[in-house]
Amino acid sequence: MMFNIIARKTLLDYCKKYPLAEVALQEWYHEMIQCNFKSFNELKMVYGNASLVADDRVVFNIMGNKYRLVVRIIFQFRAIQIKWFGTHAEYDEVDVTSTNFKKKKS
Repeated sequence: MMFNIIARKTLLDYCKKYPLAEVALQEWYHEMIQCNFKSFNELKMVYGNASLVADDRVVFNIMGNKYRLVVRIIFQFRAIQIKWFGTHAEYDEVDVTSTNFKKKKS
């Protein structure tokens, strides 16, 4: 059973905001929907640089270490929720244990 990524639109919004990272984000997405990890330890064997933080959040390095992607993974329900994406410098300025994707109001 594959992972469900909530919401792909959030990921696409980040692709627009960070066009240099678009291909890497799309690759991450397509890899993750194919995966069958049952725990963080299994994920860590494939994504050695992934870090587990509070509230089931996992931080992935994207494009080496240029960008960071923060997601919440509930392995039991096969669900991944996109929480935050940005440059390494922006990452150093946020609290990844509580930050969430925020859509700009029109």
